[in-house]
Amino acid sequence: MLRTNTCGELKLVNKNEKVTLSGWVQRTRDLGGMTFIDLRDRYGITQLVFNMETNPKLCEAARKLGREFVIKVTGEIAERINKNLKLATGEIEIVVNDLEVLNTSKVPPFTIEDNTDGGEELRMQYRYLDLRRNVNRDNLKLRHLMAIETRKYMTSQDFIEIETPYLIKSTPEGARDFVVPSRMNAGQFYALPQSPQTFKQLLMVAGYDKYFQIVKCFRDEDLRADRQPEFTQIDCEMAFVEQDDVLNAFEGLAKHLFKTIKGLNVDDFPRIQYVDAMKYYGSDKPDLRFDMKFVELNDPAKGKGFQVFDSAELVVGINAEGCGGYSRKQLDKLTDFVRKPQIGAKGLVYIKCNNDGTFKSSVDKFFGQEELNRLAKQFNAKPNDLILILAGEKNRTRKALCELRLEMGSRLGLRDPNVFKPLWIVNFPLLEWNEETQCYHAMHHPFTSPKKEDFSMLENTPGEVRANAYDLVINGVEIGGGSIRIHNKQLQQRMFKLLGFTEEEAQSQFGFLMNAFEYGAPPHGGIAFGFDRWVALFAGTDSIRDVIAFPKNNAGRDVMIDSPSAISDDQLKEIHMRLDFNE
Repeated sequence: MLRTNTCGELKLVNKNEKVTLSGWVQRTRDLGGMTFIDLRDRYGITQLVFNMETNPKLCEAARKLGREFVIKVTGEIAERINKNLKLATGEIEIVVNDLEVLNTSKVPPFTIEDNTDGGEELRMQYRYLDLRRNVNRDNLKLRHLMAIETRKYMTSQDFIEIETPYLIKSTPEGARDFVVPSRMNAGQFYALPQSPQTFKQLLMVAGYDKYFQIVKCFRDEDLRADRQPEFTQIDCEMAFVEQDDVLNAFEGLAKHLFKTIKGLNVDDFPRIQYVDAMKYYGSDKPDLRFDMKFVELNDPAKGKGFQVFDSAELVVGINAEGCGGYSRKQLDKLTDFVRKPQIGAKGLVYIKCNNDGTFKSSVDKFFGQEELNRLAKQFNAKPNDLILILAGEKNRTRKALCELRLEMGSRLGLRDPNVFKPLWIVNFPLLEWNEETQCYHAMHHPFTSPKKEDFSMLENTPGEVRANAYDLVINGVEIGGGSIRIHNKQLQQRMFKLLGFTEEEAQSQFGFLMNAFEYGAPPHGGIAFGFDRWVALFAGTDSIRDVIAFPKNNAGRDVMIDSPSAISDDQLKEIHMRLDFNE
C-alpha cells in the first residue's frame, strides 16, 4: 500500500515508529537548514521534517514541492519541539528519509484553507478542490453520520427501507416536473419524482405498514439557499395510525438525531395550531429561540385620529426588551428595513419606554402619555423596552412584522445556532384560494385528509376546512411536513373535484391510486423530512449547498461540468424530439 497510516492518527505513543504517509502538500516552510511540510489527507494534517544537514538532496527536493502536490513519504516519528495542540497530530512530526512525488499540481485558483480567498462561483467551478477544505469534509461526514443514525433508528422501530422508481408518471404536486423523453415510446415522457408520495401510499395498500427511504427528489422551481433542483428526503409512511402516532414516532427520530449527532437531550416538542402560529409569529415556521410574540392592538390603537392605524385592517406590534435606548439613527435603519420591497411595510411606529416611567413615540401628536402607557401594558413592557408597531392589510402586515421580529432577534443575538427549539405546527388549512387561477389549491397535496370533524364543510365552506396535516419546525426552518392521507376512493374523488379536476383528468392522472383504494387500503399517514435542510441546520449553515457534495448554483447549473447542456442531433432524433425549436 502507499501508506501505513493516515495523516490524522499518529500520536506521541507512536514515537520512533517507521511509517509511510501519502497525501497533499498543504503548505511548506523553508527555514534554511530545515524545511517543514504540512501533509494533508481527509483525516488530518501531519508535519514532515526535511534536514539539510543530514540529507541535503532530499531537502532540496522538498523545497521544489508546490501546493497540492500528491506525495508519498517514509520516515520516523519524532516528538515535536514546538507542539501544536490544535492539531490531533500536533505533538509529533515525521523525520523524512524517502520522498516520492505521486503527482504534481497546478497552483489552485484559491487557497485550500478553512478561510479561503475563493468566491462561491469559483469554488463551485472547482468543487473537487473546494471539497478538500475541512469545512466541507466535516459537513459531508456529518451528512453521512445522520444518514446512518436515521437508518439505525428507523430499523429499530421496525421500518423497512424500500426503493421507489425515479422514472414515473407526471402528476401535479405543486411544482413543475423534470421530464424525460422516452426513446421506446415516441411522444411520451417520464417525470422525475417530486416525492415518492403515491408509491409510499401504494406500499401501505400492499401491507408494508412501516416504510422509509432516504431518497433523491426533483422539482423544477426557482432556487434559493434552502432549495436545489435535486434534493434528498427522509421519506416515511405508516399504516393503521392517527396523527398522534405519526408525531410521536418521528419526534422520536428527531430526538435520536439530537442525542447521537449533537449530544443533546431535548424536551418534548410543543404543538402549535397553525392559526396561533400566524397570529403570534406571522409565520407557519416560527423561531422559538426567543419570545417577542405579536400583540394585536386594533381596539386600543384605533380612534385616536391617527389615520394609519384607523384605516388599517390590523395594528400589531412586538416588544424588543432592553432596546429603549435606541438612537434615532438606529430607529431610522429599522424603518428602512421594513420598507424594503421584499418586506413590504409602509412605515414603522415606535414607543420608547423610558427609565423614568415616561414614554417617547413617533406618534406623540396623537397619543398622550396615558394612552401610550395603555398600549405599553398590552406588551407587559418595562422601562428601557422598545415597542415596534406595524399597520395595514392583515396578512401582509403579519408577514412584515415576522421579518422585523427575526431581524431584531438577530440584532440582539437571540438566534444562537447552538440552541435548538423544535416544535410541531398542526391543523393547517386544507385548501388555499389562488386569485390568479380563481380556484382552490391543496395547501400540502391532494392526498391530505381533512379533519373528520370538518367533513361537513367540504361542499359549502371548503376554505374553512382544516387539514389533518403537520410540519416539524426547528429554529424557524421547516424541516419536514406530512399528513394523514385519504384512503377512501369516494373522499379522494371529492377532493379532486374541489381542486378543479374533471373525472377524466383525475382518472388519467391518479386512477391507479384510486383503484388501489378499492382493494383494502388501510388508514395511513406519514411525513417527509428535508434531509439537506436538517444537515445544514446541524452544521450551522444557512445554505444547503454547503452540505451537498456537488450542488447546483442559483440558476440551476452545475458550473463544474457545465450542465445542463445541448445534446447532439442524433440523440434528439432517437428520442423523437424536434430539432428546430424556433418553428
